[in-house]
Amino acid sequence: MRLDDYISTVRIVKRRTMAKLMIEGGKVKINGKSVKPAHPVRIGDIIRVTSGENKIDIEVIDIPMRSVRKDECEKFYKRLI
Repeated sequence: MRLDDYISTVRIVKRRTMAKLMIEGGKVKINGKSVKPAHPVRIGDIIRVTSGENKIDIEVIDIPMRSVRKDECEKFYKRLI
């Protein structure tokens, strides 16, 4: 699954277009590296999302195959910070 799709599907970011803009702006990194919105997400990846002074680090536990309900989102990642 694409990075922009993943962070919007598991509701780290509200919309995929916002996710794409954040990734292109260097505010989202995988394993410490800046990547493109189409970069594939793999189980075990560490994703850091920076918004203003807020930082969120998550570890990818699973990849959703469809849209995810709000109460199911946290089954797909583990929050590190």
